[in-house]
Amino acid sequence: MDLLLANSVAELSAITEDLGAKEATPLLEDELLAMYDDLWRPLLRYAVSFGLPVQDGEDVIQETFLALFRHLQSGRPRQNLRSWVFRVTHNQALKRRMQQKSEIWLAEAEERPLVDCDPAPGPEGSLLFRERQDRLRRVVQALSTNDQACLRLRAEGLRYREIAEIVGISLGSVSNSLSRSLERLERMDRR
Repeated sequence: MDLLLANSVAELSAITEDLGAKEATPLLEDELLAMYDDLWRPLLRYAVSFGLPVQDGEDVIQETFLALFRHLQSGRPRQNLRSWVFRVTHNQALKRRMQQKSEIWLAEAEERPLVDCDPAPGPEGSLLFRERQDRLRRVVQALSTNDQACLRLRAEGLRYREIAEIVGISLGSVSNSLSRSLERLERMDRR
């Protein structure tokens, strides 16, 4: 089991004890662990896309799953939990980013490629790839915060309606944002 998950499960148990809540049922734990297995990678990518270091992103995911545990244990509605979890991650990541003192957070994000690359390109291919990545990254960084969030959530496979709920904008705004962002990326990529 992943160390982050093991720590989260242990922390979940401690929180429920501190709150005087009844112990989690095996069914609830199984549901939580299944959601963690399915979503921790996309959630971590999304949290880190806010410019957080990976360790802070992991903390955000842990806080998100603690909130999910409380949500499920309290018997609240279970429909559309995937969107709910992304929304909590969105809010936690924004909160964490606001708490940071400096904006050095871009350094780590700039080191990650936006797309997978060929593991063995030649020197010229590597240079062209890096130049393309830099151009595309600059376009993404120039987008508004909402446009970036919409683009990243869509890249994670979320539907427009889910993106609208997470970002807190209308469905039409999501559509316009994605169209505008993709047009800018395509225009830059054609150069």
